[in-house]
Amino acid sequence: MTKHPKARPEFQTEADERAFWESHDSSEYVDWDAAQNVSLPNLKPSTKTISLRLPIALLERIKIEANRRDMPYQSLIKASLAEDVQKR
Repeated sequence: MTKHPKARPEFQTEADERAFWESHDSSEYVDWDAAQNVSLPNLKPSTKTISLRLPIALLERIKIEANRRDMPYQSLIKASLAEDVQKR
């Protein structure tokens, strides 16, 4: 026997909707078995600011290389770290 989900209510504000979903089980309102995966190619991953201490000479070399590649040095550091982690 297939269970039919309840009709989802209409909300006046995002705060009302947030309060509703904090106190209700979504499985009563959504048929998760029929849900499909979606691709969100333009969604950027969350980032977190960190403090990283580098030797001055290393930072200067990174800035020179970033300038040669015409990119911000922080982006070069991020790309280099991602590439190194991906290899492992």
